[in-house]
Amino acid sequence: QTMSPMPDRLTISNTSPVLYLHLTGHLDLLAQLYGEVVVPSAVEDELRAGAERGVAVPDIAAIPWCRAMSVASSESIPLVIDLGRGEAEVIALGLENPGSRLVLDDTLARRIARLQNLSFTGTLGVLVKAKQRGLLLSISPVVDALRDAGLWLSDALVAEVLRLADEASPPRRPTRPR
Repeated sequence: QTMSPMPDRLTISNTSPVLYLHLTGHLDLLAQLYGEVVVPSAVEDELRAGAERGVAVPDIAAIPWCRAMSVASSESIPLVIDLGRGEAEVIALGLENPGSRLVLDDTLARRIARLQNLSFTGTLGVLVKAKQRGLLLSISPVVDALRDAGLWLSDALVAEVLRLADEASPPRRPTRPR
C-alpha cells in the first residue's frame, strides 16, 4: 500500500487515459502521481456506456481516489463541433478550476487546452512522469500494451516519448552515411 501524494492541484482526466491505463493494469499510476483524480460527468457516462457494451472499464464509484464532478456552468463548455462531450467537459472543468491539470490524449482537445493556457498531459506523459518518479522501470512494455489495447499512437510520438524516458530505441534500419 503506497501512500498517494497530497494533490498539488486538481487533476481532471478524460476517458481515454482512465480507460487505457485501466486496461493495461496501470490505473493506479494516476493516484500515485496526483493523489485524487476528478472525471467530468460525461466521462463517467462514457465509461458506463462502455461497460454496457461489454468493454472492461473501471467503475469510477468504486475507486477511492477518483470522483466525478459536474461542470458548474454549461457556458464554460467549449462549443467545438468535433470535440467529444468528455473532452469538452474536461476543458470546461479546467476553465472553472484555474491551475488544474488536465489529462487528455485527443489532439483537438489538447490544441484547445493550449489556446486556453490550460496545463495538460496525456497517457504517455503520465508514463514518463511515473518512470521519472521510479514507479515504472520501463515504459516501453506499457506503450506496447496501450497499443495492443487499442490506443492509437503515432510512431513519431512513441519515439519522442521513449527518448524523453531515456529508452530511445536504436534505428530499425541503418542510416546512409552522409
